[in-house]
Amino acid sequence: MLVEHRTYTFRPGTLQPWLRKYEGEGLPIQKRHLGTFLGLFTTEFGNIHQVVILWGWDSLDDRDRRRSAMNADPEWQAYIGAIWEMGAIETQEVKILRPTASSPPLG
Repeated sequence: MLVEHRTYTFRPGTLQPWLRKYEGEGLPIQKRHLGTFLGLFTTEFGNIHQVVILWGWDSLDDRDRRRSAMNADPEWQAYIGAIWEMGAIETQEVKILRPTASSPPLG
């Protein structure tokens, strides 16, 4: 399983409103399309204006297929448009992590 590690950095004061909207609207849409949700985390120390989201994929083709289907969903398009209008997200960083032989199985 590949792990997608997404880090979002927010303008101060915008993380909690974004988090409420994401958990109530965006995450349910993503779970319908994207499959293996591994977790949603806020930072406790360091940059406290960050969220990390982890997704599991069978392959990069699996990821591409699922994300394309989600991006074509009108419900997702309306949601993501509203998110960009919030102006909360300053930066996004996306990494694909490949487990080593010594990693425990995921999912």
